[in-house]
Amino acid sequence: MVDGSVSAKMAARKVGADRLGMALQLAGNVARMTWYSGVNRMLQRQSRRIAPPVDFSPTRPVPKRDELLGDVRALLREDAEAVAAGLYPPGDEEAQSPIEHLRRLRAMFQDLPELAGRRQERDASSVNSEAHVAVAGGSELPDYFTQDFHFQTGGYLTEGSARLYDVQVETLFYGAAAAMRRVGLRPIAEFMKGRDQRRVCLLDVACGTGRFLRDVRRAFPAMKLAGCDLSDAYLEEARRHMGRLRTAQFVFCNAEALPYEASSQDIATCIFLYHELPPDVRRVVTKEIARVLKPGGLFVFIDSLQFGDKPNWDGLLEAFPVRFHEPYFRSYVIDDLEAMFSAEGLEASGETLAFLSKVVVRRKAES
Repeated sequence: MVDGSVSAKMAARKVGADRLGMALQLAGNVARMTWYSGVNRMLQRQSRRIAPPVDFSPTRPVPKRDELLGDVRALLREDAEAVAAGLYPPGDEEAQSPIEHLRRLRAMFQDLPELAGRRQERDASSVNSEAHVAVAGGSELPDYFTQDFHFQTGGYLTEGSARLYDVQVETLFYGAAAAMRRVGLRPIAEFMKGRDQRRVCLLDVACGTGRFLRDVRRAFPAMKLAGCDLSDAYLEEARRHMGRLRTAQFVFCNAEALPYEASSQDIATCIFLYHELPPDVRRVVTKEIARVLKPGGLFVFIDSLQFGDKPNWDGLLEAFPVRFHEPYFRSYVIDDLEAMFSAEGLEASGETLAFLSKVVVRRKAES
């Protein structure tokens, strides 16, 4: 039998460990923010030397840089608190291979002249269906996907794009992209209370380079994980990101026709996909996600803010599709997600804003 003094000592040690874990995660987060903020400044300066900035003035309010960074700090603190609370392990993005990280940063800067040239040559509102389809087998790819998103050559279809994607988005978001994704682990942790990981299936729709699946695997080592995507290059990068962890099942497929049986998945996640889909396709994908989810299953959606989520930031959303090639972004920021999800029996279970993203949590109706 353990006496009260021993129990108190054990509790004190746990509190101390939690505080230490939080401090270490917060320190790491701040270091990432400082690093990527510096990279962001360097990238902007270099871009201005190569080509003049896009001439566009938003009609809606735009936050100051200090306000943006203040919001990043709040997100990073919440991320550290979640780690301290045991909701998920600390992030380990760049720590996996610092040398490879530096190589990819160098490649990003080397790509700037070509990127600037593509931006000057093309109107960001145009749809560019060039012959990138040959990269991944042609007819299997829908037209809306065969574009040079973000002005990258080959869009999402090339090995080079997959290699640069993560450093590009972290630079764009001041090192907060990983923390924004990890907000999606909170509802999963809540859902998993009392459940046996070995009996839970999670599907990440449009998994990209697999960063979120790696976070899920580290938090839930025994869960049955699958990720699907339309880019073979990104799926290969996702396999690489899993490293020595137990792998996931990676499937090349269109989210409009998921190759899974009805009511087969306990959890479905979809991260930063919807703003790159035409409005009608968003509804088809939503229907498919609802189809494969079990009754009572969890749907975690993460994507960009929409107009009105943070009214003083609406100018950023207005400018984004002009500065990057995002032909469906304008329709996304005004789309009615509530009506779209509810129409497929995905009932509201929570929503939160995380810097420039929104996290929507839904549960499939029981009947």
